[in-house]
Amino acid sequence: MTKKSIFTKAEKELIDERFKDLLANCKKHRKKGDREMVIKAFTIAREAHKSMRRKSGEPYILHPIAVAKIVTTEIGLGPRSVACALLHDVVEDTDLTLEDIRYNFNDKIASVIDGLTKISGIFDNKSSMQAENFRKMLLTLSDDVRVILIKLGDRLHNMRTLDSLPPNKQVKIAGETTYLYAPLAHRLGLYAIKTEMEDLSLKYRHPKFYDDIAVKIKSNEQKRLTEINRFALPIIDKLEKEKIKFNINGRPKSIASIWNKMNNKNVPFEEVYDLLAIRIIFEPSNDIPEKTQCWNIYSIITDTYMPKPDRIRDWLSTPKANGYEALHLTVMGPHGKWAEIQIRSKRMDEIAERGFAAHWKYKDDRSQEGELDKWLKKIREMLEDPNSNALEFLDDFKMNLFASEIMVFTPKGHIKTLPTGASVLDFAYEIHSEIGNHAIGAKVNYKLVPISHTLQSGDQVEILSSEKKHPERNWLDYVITAKAKSSIKNYLKAETKDRITKGKNILENKLKNINLRPNSTIFKKLLPAYEVLYKDELYSKIGMGLIDLENIKTILKPKSRNKLVKYWQLQFGKSSKAKKKNKKQKKSGTGKFDLKSPFILRENIDESHQPYKIAECCNPIPGDDVIGYKPPKKELMIHKANCPNAIKLLSSKANHVVSAKWTTHKLLSFLARIKIVGIDRVGIINEITKIISKDLSANIQSLNVNVNDGIFKGIVDLYVHNTNDLNTLLLNISKIKGIESVHRMETIEK
Repeated sequence: MTKKSIFTKAEKELIDERFKDLLANCKKHRKKGDREMVIKAFTIAREAHKSMRRKSGEPYILHPIAVAKIVTTEIGLGPRSVACALLHDVVEDTDLTLEDIRYNFNDKIASVIDGLTKISGIFDNKSSMQAENFRKMLLTLSDDVRVILIKLGDRLHNMRTLDSLPPNKQVKIAGETTYLYAPLAHRLGLYAIKTEMEDLSLKYRHPKFYDDIAVKIKSNEQKRLTEINRFALPIIDKLEKEKIKFNINGRPKSIASIWNKMNNKNVPFEEVYDLLAIRIIFEPSNDIPEKTQCWNIYSIITDTYMPKPDRIRDWLSTPKANGYEALHLTVMGPHGKWAEIQIRSKRMDEIAERGFAAHWKYKDDRSQEGELDKWLKKIREMLEDPNSNALEFLDDFKMNLFASEIMVFTPKGHIKTLPTGASVLDFAYEIHSEIGNHAIGAKVNYKLVPISHTLQSGDQVEILSSEKKHPERNWLDYVITAKAKSSIKNYLKAETKDRITKGKNILENKLKNINLRPNSTIFKKLLPAYEVLYKDELYSKIGMGLIDLENIKTILKPKSRNKLVKYWQLQFGKSSKAKKKNKKQKKSGTGKFDLKSPFILRENIDESHQPYKIAECCNPIPGDDVIGYKPPKKELMIHKANCPNAIKLLSSKANHVVSAKWTTHKLLSFLARIKIVGIDRVGIINEITKIISKDLSANIQSLNVNVNDGIFKGIVDLYVHNTNDLNTLLLNISKIKGIESVHRMETIEK
């Protein structure tokens, strides 16, 4: 926006004309003073924005007028929302304050304007400002959902007028719209707005594809209308004989939906656009329930055309979480073409197009408002954690828009709505965080499954739990809902904090017993001695019992000057250059490292993800000689030094290879495979599993035994902490009577 002189005569006439059109379309001015309130809001906004213009050069006031019209005509909101839309930018862009708004109107309008005002200021450098703005905007959901509805109207008008911005801004805004605003519109049931946002976004992100599809749609339109008429005529005749009042039309596929199907299914335009899509919207009869009338129309259609049984979608019995109700079916039409039909009442159609705003018109039906409340509750739960990273929040929020969702049943038949791809663990946390925290498995349709099992729509789930079970870091890989992720992270954070506090107390008491107090000199000795990089990691490992401090006196014992010099030379090098190199080594433990310095593979017990990945081709475990390969913009991949792939990388991409070194690992487990050969006898398998599970507390992932002519061969996949534990295990198994050989296999096929 740039500042210019006051409006020209032509601009004044245009502004007045647009505002009169807005007033004419405000059909909800039922209360006394509604019209006057809208006029007052316009007068204040026009005066506040009088010296402002948009990038296109037009007076800025035309934008809030356009947003207000979208809010009332396309979303269906009332006069207060229209007034808020007219004023939505005044607090951010002009000298007016919230107190001015409150003085001229009321607290409610001031609250909505506050929610609509863009957040300014400097945020965490790791966060996107747009992400943080979006997160803070959603905080207003707890007060008034109209904030989000007006914001969607604002974004829609910005998309409609995107031509005046430079290409890089167009692509950025279009990307944000596709990622957040279109799914949000869908979640609130605003199908028409969601569709237009997606189409406009595609227009600026992929203009060539957009134009190609638009031209093809136009050229096929006449042929398509002919096919729709031929298909619909028999249905129209029967519906009229039943004296049903209805409208029938061919529902056009949006350009974006055609583009998505062409990409996802890798099919040409003709195969996507070939499917007929019909919508029947009927006037409900007062003495017959709408649901019954939908099924009556279904019966009439299936008397005419053969239905496809697996393509019936009943959104009448269980409406979608965004309030959508309809009956969908697919039938075989004339000339062997499938036709998709949607059956809706007039009320259902208005809700489908305008979403939750339409429910305010139908106050007798509160069921979908309850669905909205449930969704808002989920959002509030996500917003309760003030320390969450804004970009991480956006990912969780995006997932919880539930563009695709499944219905899952509890043992008592209650329905829970989850996103497609949700696991048993997601379901457990959906019921209650404590049930999730103690989940050990489930019975899905009466069959035992692990907590990682992916659920399908219609599954009946019974969660199995144990008080001894607690969340683990790998659980984050099993869940996709924000509630589950947040609960697991909160538990792990609390557990880490308790562990650090416990370890700190143990260390301080131990030092007190030898007449010492914690200081920087002591920590300079303890950290390298126990192979940790910072104090909290030391405290945490002490708190878990991984460090017992039995040798603390020896570590802290004063040394002669020569020995001390030698000690520091070994630990940190002889020169300042070597010291700098060691600092780089320390950084490598956090994921920021120099390819020329060794990467320290430490046990990352205080974070949900390691800054490196274990190569599946060789599955190294702590203690193995390893190297790291760091491809551009990807995570470090750890290979065994003798892995064929590692040798190949050393010869072809040596500049991306770094040496790596394990620290002591006692918490995280790694998958290893061993092969056992021996003479079969009664009880030998029991002895092997006893050593693995009880004596060394290793978890068995799989056990495969084959016996042939008295000789047995066993392959065991198990989780171990490091090579020392594995070697001890191999030694103990080799002592079992009848065992001929036991060794670690170098590769593990997934």
